[in-house]
Amino acid sequence: MNISSLKTKLCTILILVISLNIVGQVEKKINIINSTFLGGEGRNYYGNSAPDKLNIKWKYHIGKGRTTISRKIGEREWTGAGWTGQPLLVKENDSLFIIQGCYDHHLKKINAESGELVWQYKFDDVIKGTGTIWHYKDAPNKEQKYIIFQGSRLGLGNFIDSKYVPSFRAVSYLNGHELWRFNVKKTHSYSRDVDGSALMVNDTLYIGLENGLFTVLDPKPEAAKIENGMLQPKILQESYLYSKQDIIDHKNNLVTESSPSKIGNHLYIASGSGHIYGYNLDSDSIDWDFYIGSDIDGSAVVTNDSCLIVTVEKQYINGEGGVFKLNPRKKPEKSVIWYFPVEGSKINSWEGGVIGSVGISENLTAFVGVNGELYIVEHNKIDEKKIVEGPNKIYNYRTPKLYYSEAINPSVSTPIFVKNKLIVAGLHSLRLYELSDDSVKLLDEFIAEFETTPFVYNDKIYIASTNGNLYCLGN
Repeated sequence: MNISSLKTKLCTILILVISLNIVGQVEKKINIINSTFLGGEGRNYYGNSAPDKLNIKWKYHIGKGRTTISRKIGEREWTGAGWTGQPLLVKENDSLFIIQGCYDHHLKKINAESGELVWQYKFDDVIKGTGTIWHYKDAPNKEQKYIIFQGSRLGLGNFIDSKYVPSFRAVSYLNGHELWRFNVKKTHSYSRDVDGSALMVNDTLYIGLENGLFTVLDPKPEAAKIENGMLQPKILQESYLYSKQDIIDHKNNLVTESSPSKIGNHLYIASGSGHIYGYNLDSDSIDWDFYIGSDIDGSAVVTNDSCLIVTVEKQYINGEGGVFKLNPRKKPEKSVIWYFPVEGSKINSWEGGVIGSVGISENLTAFVGVNGELYIVEHNKIDEKKIVEGPNKIYNYRTPKLYYSEAINPSVSTPIFVKNKLIVAGLHSLRLYELSDDSVKLLDEFIAEFETTPFVYNDKIYIASTNGNLYCLGN
């Protein structure tokens, strides 16, 4: 073989090797199905198509973990996943994956088709809430291109007066590596946990923390700096979600567990101090405040007519908890469209009312009271014959038309609508309904204990339980 032929062959081989490497480095096409709790900025997206049955397709044991209740009570062991937790789904080419926070202290990436673990990242404590996945389009490297922002409880061995509580963190979606952690500072609140989900607006992170601060962060890892021995994100703005009077009325129960929603240039968030606050994105300040006075845990849900539907607990109020529909374009004192009271019934530490968020369709709103009653109302129709007493027994309000009600079981989850299906998770079971023009039909029931909220995709329901399993259910 002559030199020329040899050079030609070597060049051919080199080109082939380079080509194979390039092919191997082609990035997967990633599509985030639901990026945050209840789907997005309106907190009203639940999936695309639901099954007719609740058969187990697979289950994955997500374990258990210990958490500190208080110095006096000590530690307790929690199993599975709980309050405000919801699976996040991501499609990579033709494969589907789940991001789920768990009581075993781990954030997990799980294959949604097989139920197999891909990776897990360990927090210092149990994880209750749902993360938020951000596509960082201008990321300096592949690891940072898709980032999960996830909260947890304050840390096993930590207390409210601990010096550092890094209960909010950024984790790479691709490999589960930590990118930064955020010290949730001590305030008048009795908690430094993070149960709420962040909302991303123009590559800026907005979140309500359980210390009662509405916090705006620069999420970019390269903008983070070492503070107190931790790589921490830059704080852009902090606003108190409670007043001086709330400290007197609620003592230290000033905990914000809800997730912000967006209408126009405003973000709306429910606070444990009893307010629905409107945060103006143009002025970076709170300029709208609807005061109820109750503890409010559920997130404000946006309707198709750009209003808010908000749940109310029976705590710190004289009347009944229930559900408000508010028009935030009006002054707070003029914003109430209707109120639906829910008869009080105590279970565990909940005194009554509604704990979780509402689920909405185009015309209907569904919620479950602490009393175990499922209610479906027509949120765009008023019952002209009925006036109800408000939660503080000061004002009377109009109320929506009741579409359906049924005694099922108590729930702290959010019912979800998917086309003509309604899925309701409760403390004793998961129920699947089919709605028609004149009926609500129970299709199936799956017996297990649930505090989390399900998500639905391609005729499958994904939900974690407090019996220790993450389930995929379907036909």
